[in-house]
Order: sequence, then structure tokens, then C-alpha cells
Amino acid sequence: MTTPTPVIFIHGLWLHATSWELWTELFQHEGYAPSAPGWPGDPDTVEEARANPESIADHGIDDVVEHYAAIIRELPVPPILIGHSFGGMIAQKLLGQNLAAAAVAIDAAQIKGVLPLPLSALRATLPVFKNPGNKHKAVSLTAEQFRFAFGNAVSPEESNTLYERWSIPAPGKPLFEAAAANFNPHSPAKVDTANENRGPLLLMTGGKDHTVPEAVTRATLKQYRHSEAVTDLTDFPDRGHSLTIDSGWREVADTALRWLRQQDL
Repeated sequence: MTTPTPVIFIHGLWLHATSWELWTELFQHEGYAPSAPGWPGDPDTVEEARANPESIADHGIDDVVEHYAAIIRELPVPPILIGHSFGGMIAQKLLGQNLAAAAVAIDAAQIKGVLPLPLSALRATLPVFKNPGNKHKAVSLTAEQFRFAFGNAVSPEESNTLYERWSIPAPGKPLFEAAAANFNPHSPAKVDTANENRGPLLLMTGGKDHTVPEAVTRATLKQYRHSEAVTDLTDFPDRGHSLTIDSGWREVADTALRWLRQQDL
């Protein structure tokens, strides 16, 4: 019997790793070996994460990349990576380092070289940037802030339900690092977009996403123009940043599965 291909799901800011539970169940059913390990310092549950924000604080992009790289090195074969938001950036970095067979980056955070900075993205991240001291802290969103940043394309009731179920404090450090990326030649937000030998990459974007607007994802796609490796983009025009966890998650997951099958993965 062949060994099932491992799939690692990587969450972004303000969501707990258990928010991938429906995805891991689906990918298990489809014959993969899925897992959704948290970021370094992430407690096992949403409740613990809310009660202990200091355990999450002050982890930067490089810390998170190395955390997942260590997990990957323990696997028998290179995994498929599926990341959302900052998890999408982490997936791209690991793919560029040839540590993954393929990656799906969903509403991925801005990588170095991407210039568009829409006003909605500034507003979505204002809870962190309004205080420079937040770089070394973990910051929580209110239900209203979550509604703007994640749940704007679903009903207020669904947004509130998602907030209560999955939202946790997030380290401010990755946002500060990403914001300074284009002024830092050694930025941790730099991705090897010119790598010709990496596995295939699918970028997904939600047309109503306030946190990572479509313009950011399309600008990310352009960063890969110097590589002949497979780089595709799929657009969900009516979806916001909650597209991996809201009631329409299955359409996104099925799209990822179809694309992976097309890549013979």
C-alpha cells in the first residue's frame, strides 16, 4: 500500500488551528494524511489561547517558518501545504525552500515585493498597528473588528458565531515585519518567487476580503512571473477573509482538492 500524502494546514492570525477541523476530516476522507499543527506557543484549545495570550506573543515570521519546517523534516515525504492568511505566506516560504510538494495559499498575507496597500487592509489591522508596543504582544479582536476583518461577506449572526468559536489573540510581530518588508532587504516576509524547481502553487483570493484584498493576491501572482513553475490563481468574487471557516468553506476546499488532483497530487 502507498503511504498517504501528508497535508499540513497552517492557520493565520486570529484563528486557532482547530478551525481547520472540517478540512482535515474532508482530506482524510479523500485519502490524504492531514494535520493542523498550531503556531509556536499556540495552546491546544481556543479557551486556553484566550486565557494565555502571552504564550502566543512575540513569535515572528521566521519563528513560525522554522516551527513548520521542523515538523516537515519528521515526515516521510514532502507534504502539501494549505495556508490561510499569514499561513498562506508561511506556505509560500516553505514551498520556495523546496520543503513541500505543493502549496495552496488562501488569501495569503502580503509578501515582500507586493506594493498595493488597500485602505481596508489598514483598517483590518489597525487593532495591532495603533500601538507600536503591540509588536511584542498578542492582540485580540472585538466581535465588531472581527466582523470587518473576517466576516463582512456573511451575516452578522454567522460572523459572531465564527468569532465565538475560533477567534484567539494573535502576535503583532508578523504584521510589523510584513509592513516593513519592502524597506528591509533581509525581511522575513521575502519568498523565493523565482525558484524554478519548487512544487506547484495555487493562490486563492476572496473578492470581498478586507484583510487581504484581491489586489494584494493579484500583485503576489506577478511576483512569480520569473519562475516557470506552476502558479495558478482562483478567485471567489463574493467571499471574505472567513472563506475557510464560514458556511461556504466546502466550495473552497473542493476547489483546492480538484486543483491538487490536476497536479497529480
